[in-house]
Amino acid sequence: MKNNSDLQKDVQDAIKWEPLLNAAEIGVTAKDGIVTLTGTVDSYAKKLEAETAAKNVAGVTAVVEKIEIKFANSWSKTDNEVAAEVVSALKWNWQVPNDCVKVKVETGWVTLDGELPWNYQSDAAKEAVRFLNGVKGVTNNIKIKSESKDEIEKADVEAALNRNWTLSLRDIKVKAHGTKITLTGSVNSWFEKEEAARIAWNTPGVWTVENNLIVSYEYELVD
Repeated sequence: MKNNSDLQKDVQDAIKWEPLLNAAEIGVTAKDGIVTLTGTVDSYAKKLEAETAAKNVAGVTAVVEKIEIKFANSWSKTDNEVAAEVVSALKWNWQVPNDCVKVKVETGWVTLDGELPWNYQSDAAKEAVRFLNGVKGVTNNIKIKSESKDEIEKADVEAALNRNWTLSLRDIKVKAHGTKITLTGSVNSWFEKEEAARIAWNTPGVWTVENNLIVSYEYELVD
């Protein structure tokens, strides 16, 4: 049985293991599977890295992220400077089609808008922005509108999920309707939940994936 102290230590160790992070910057508390992260870091990339590290720990059912970003003086940039760097980063990323993504920057927070045919292109756009100095956060409002006109086949999605050795299709239910895929059921980790969604998004013709998978475990957390 894993108690709250064990879970807290596992998350702390996971954060220490990430070379981008300084564990002393990030505080961790755990209560019944809910992990809260606090502290101050000097980049948006570090904030995301800490959140991802916590999500991937077995026993974590939810992450409350209260990490603040404080840039060094040498990294301070105006919104115009940040916007110019974002536009340039998107332009030079071969996975993101040119002139399809619109950018807005407000007090360091970047908002991406537009339409793209594949979700991996939307993910690439966000990934291109996260490491830029001066970025305090990213809101990805890019919509997916596939160029494929074929109806999504439920069996194709199930077969793709079944090919992935990290997932158990017995616990995942797939519903396909038009251009939308809905996932329900339970998985053992945040990684599995996100991996199932990633595979579903790779389906030709998909515009929307509704990921209703629940993260659950065979053991319970006790003090």
